[in-house]
Amino acid sequence: MPTIAIVGAGPGLGLSIAKVFGRHGFDVALVSRSQDTLDGLVATLADEGIAAGGFTADVLDRPSLVTAFQQVVARFGPVDVLEYSPAPHSPVPGVEMASVLDVSPENLQPQIDYYLYGAVTAAQQVLPSMIEARSGTLLFTTGGGSVSPIPPMGNVNAAAAALRNWAINLHGAAAEHDVYAAHIAISAWIGSGAPEAEADAIALTYWQAYTARTEPEYHYVAPPPA
Repeated sequence: MPTIAIVGAGPGLGLSIAKVFGRHGFDVALVSRSQDTLDGLVATLADEGIAAGGFTADVLDRPSLVTAFQQVVARFGPVDVLEYSPAPHSPVPGVEMASVLDVSPENLQPQIDYYLYGAVTAAQQVLPSMIEARSGTLLFTTGGGSVSPIPPMGNVNAAAAALRNWAINLHGAAAEHDVYAAHIAISAWIGSGAPEAEADAIALTYWQAYTARTEPEYHYVAPPPA
């Protein structure tokens, strides 16, 4: 069975991505800070006949992320698809949003740790085996502000844009090894009520990217809430 590892898995987009890939025969490795969240997601997927496991890690604690991937490989074998999409739905100590006029090194660094350094660390755990096998997919998610920044999210957008830049750069270099990398920007209030803004609808973009293996970037745009 191929395996997808979803970093930042939660009951919204992460679960929807897990369902899409699981229904296509993937085992699912879920990585999140909360064991309670992971247990609930694993149970939900099991009800649909999808094999899944939960592995606790904090993207701000890079050694914990390394350990989680060691556990993933021990259980499921090499990772075929990495999807990185942490989102601070609950407060993350030290990670706070700042408007563009209030951005400082102090409030920007935690955002860079969260988005860029976490993504690079996760990729380091799977990329060598993908290159050796000449097969694999890496998908990195940010909000639409990485493409079209908005003033209230000045530090978040800057960090997400750094991840976007790196992911698109990785796309070309990884292709030489038959490994596919892409950035997916989401401009949508997920769960706001519009059908296009539902997590299940957005998750189909990830399967499209995985199967097409051509574009360095997808920008998913849904209408704002009424």
